[in-house]
Parts: sequence; C-alpha cells; structure tokens
Amino acid sequence: MIYILLLIVLFVLQFAYLRVARRFRIIDEPNERSLHTFSTLRGGGVIFYVGMLFNFLFDGFQYPWFFLGLTLIAAVSFVDDIQPQPARFRLLIHFVALALMFNQLNLFLFPWYYTLPVWVVFAYILNAYNFMDGINGITGGYSLVVAYALWHINNYQISFVDNDLIYTFIASLIVFNFFNFRRIAKCFAGDVGAISAAFILSLMLGLLVLKTGDLSYIVLLAVYGIDTVLTIIYRLILKENIFKAHRMHVYQLMANELKIPHILVTFIYCLLQGLIVAGLVLVNDRYKYDFIVIIFLSVFYVLFMKKYFHLHQRI
Repeated sequence: MIYILLLIVLFVLQFAYLRVARRFRIIDEPNERSLHTFSTLRGGGVIFYVGMLFNFLFDGFQYPWFFLGLTLIAAVSFVDDIQPQPARFRLLIHFVALALMFNQLNLFLFPWYYTLPVWVVFAYILNAYNFMDGINGITGGYSLVVAYALWHINNYQISFVDNDLIYTFIASLIVFNFFNFRRIAKCFAGDVGAISAAFILSLMLGLLVLKTGDLSYIVLLAVYGIDTVLTIIYRLILKENIFKAHRMHVYQLMANELKIPHILVTFIYCLLQGLIVAGLVLVNDRYKYDFIVIIFLSVFYVLFMKKYFHLHQRI
C-alpha cells in the first residue's frame, strides 16, 4: 500500500515539475547533434532524486553519506541542465560526491591501489550513463532492467541492500518512464536524471560487490559499458576528439543512420541487458560467463561498425 501511495505522490510531483519546467522554459531544443526533432522539457529525471529524498526521510536516514553525495551531484546536474556549467566544476563535484559514496561504502579502509581503480570505474559509470542518455526511454528502461536484477539478487540470492531503496528507485523509474518511454516524450531525463540514476545504481552495485566479493556483477551494466568503451576506441581510431559531442554510439547510429524507431532501439538495449541478467542469475561460473558476454558484445559491436562504416563510405 505504501508504494502505491508513493507512486501517486511521485506522479503528482512529476506533473508539477513539468508545469514548472514549461513555465521557466527548461527545454531541450533540437540541434545538429540531437536525435529528437521536437522541443522537449528537460530535467524530468529529477524525480529519481525526489524518490531517494523520500526514502532517506522516511526510512530512518539510511546511507547519509550517499544521500549527501547524490544531493551534490543532482544539484550541479540540474543547474547544468538549465545553464551549462564549466566542465571542471562539474568534475570537481563528481569527485566530491564519489568520495562521499566511498565513505558510505567504507572503501577508504582499503589500500589506495584497491580504491583508485574503483574510483575510475564509478566515474566511468556516471559518464557512460550520461553519454548513453540520447533517445526516448533508454535511461529509464535500461535502469529498470538493472534495478529489477538487483532486486532479484537481493531477495533470492543474497541480501545486500535495504529493499526499500530498490523499491523507491523502481517507483521513480516507473513514473519517469510513463512520461519518457514513448514515441514523443513529454520530458527528457537531463543530466540530473542520467547521472543521478548512475549514482544510485553505483551504490547498489558497490554494496553487492562488497557483500559478495564477486566482481562479476559488473556485467549488470555490460551493454552500456561495451558500447561506451568501444565507441571511445573507435573514435580514437578515426582520430576524432573524444571530448566533443558526437553521434557514434551504436544506439545513435541505429536511430539516426538506420532510421530505426527510438522506442525499438531502446527495447533492443533493454532486452539484451535483460537476457544477460537472466544468464548471470542462472550460471555458476560467473567470470567465464562475463568473458563470453564481453566477447559477444564486442564482436557484435565490431561487425555493426564495419557495416556502418561501409555504408557511410558508399554514401
């Protein structure tokens, strides 16, 4: 009953935000790098932070350092959605927010040579999520698949996090997807949504890995991870500036060059990650499974990009 009430409250607050965003013209206008053609309200992903705020206030102030880090990251991202901020300032806030999360996870008790690689991975997850947030439904849909996987592991394999945190995040994802996972989106997640979602999932993934000592769970983000890493490598091969905005991710090429409907592209990404999750839950040797998944996704990526490159050459 409490989660039905939470859903209703979050829906009301999302409607309220959309009215405010329309009033103050917090709008994502199409440009040469966009994959959308309509002016769309931006920052709807702030509902992820609102959901976590409810969880923090009504569930015994759990994970205080994490919530403080999330507040910092959501605030700077929301401001950036309204008025672009200097990259150095945003990166500084990300650094501080990750430090707060690490304090929550007690990672500073480990030697620096353990902590530093984890820091790099978490920072990569935040940026990868932001890079991948480019078409309708992809942030909300993909996150819902990963959140459900974490819920299943938490309830049927090993308990590593308070279920209320997962339920609250799932509720906020359902609300956001109602407005975004459609042919013509009512709002976009914005940086506040994409980066906040990544930060929340990073906490859960960190808690899971620390509880189990099993790094193989990183495959829960395999589709995003492979697309992002190999796209960077591909752009380096093409001698492009990897710090400039682009439309070279597989999902962007599918939507823009191959003209596949955005919702279908999102569904393909979600289905693929869902199948990977199902395999992870069923197999015994997770590290071997991870290796197979990475090879499969990498081969698919290379074959797809070769086909796209040849198509591009003919054009």
